[in-house]
Amino acid sequence: MFTKLHSFEIKDFKTKYFSDGSLDERQALVFMARTAETAERYEDMCKIMRDLVLYLGKSEQELSVEERNLLSVAYKNVIGSRRAAWRTLNAGVEEGKFDDLVVAYRKQVEGELSEVCLDVLDLLENTLVKQSIKENEARVFYLKMTGDYYRYLAEFITDKQYENKAAEFYRQAQEIAVKVLDPTHPIRLGLALNYSVCFYEILKDKKAACELAKSAFDQAISGLDKLPEASYKDSTLIMQLLRDNLTLWTSESNQGGNDDEDDDGMTVQDVQDDD
Repeated sequence: MFTKLHSFEIKDFKTKYFSDGSLDERQALVFMARTAETAERYEDMCKIMRDLVLYLGKSEQELSVEERNLLSVAYKNVIGSRRAAWRTLNAGVEEGKFDDLVVAYRKQVEGELSEVCLDVLDLLENTLVKQSIKENEARVFYLKMTGDYYRYLAEFITDKQYENKAAEFYRQAQEIAVKVLDPTHPIRLGLALNYSVCFYEILKDKKAACELAKSAFDQAISGLDKLPEASYKDSTLIMQLLRDNLTLWTSESNQGGNDDEDDDGMTVQDVQDDD
């Protein structure tokens, strides 16, 4: 049996190592976040990035692209394993006399999912989205990320209108994205992918899902010759996911399949972040 483990607390760490003022706090926090990522300590990474967001938010400083991506990587990894666990438990592990135990265990995972989602949504809505008022790439990124985490909540909480909040943040992000980002930009493509998944899985609007995914794919195809080499891999990967979803959704419509999985076991795909 494990003895009580000591969890990482950024406040204690800063008191011990930052208090003498010899370190640049922003640079030190970014270094710690990178180190936590390398060590695959993603819960610690979330704590570090939360502290960085609040630290910069006090003086209304914007996150750099690297800092923004560190934030998304941290929460993506923490939420991703829990979403996968929830889907397994929701599908049913084994029928029989232990069903009540599975339900109880699933509720435990749902509690963890809620905690993570509400934590990052607090940062997004009360700091990042609130302070990012220019219609630019950063605002699209934060609005999309907010829509993503409300969508994750809506997957298992159906009585708090989270699906409407997800749709609204996606809508706001989409309105700006079509004005300020090229059709081949990875963030615009990732937004179209996740927004279409929200239409299909959460809002149950299959027609809107297919129309959005097809429009995004077709516009990106026409701009491939102008795609910068630096973003080619990310953009084409998301385009492939858009096409895969369209193929799946079209097949389900023709065969009368269910919303989540077809007869061959294919599942709807999204991107949790644009790293």
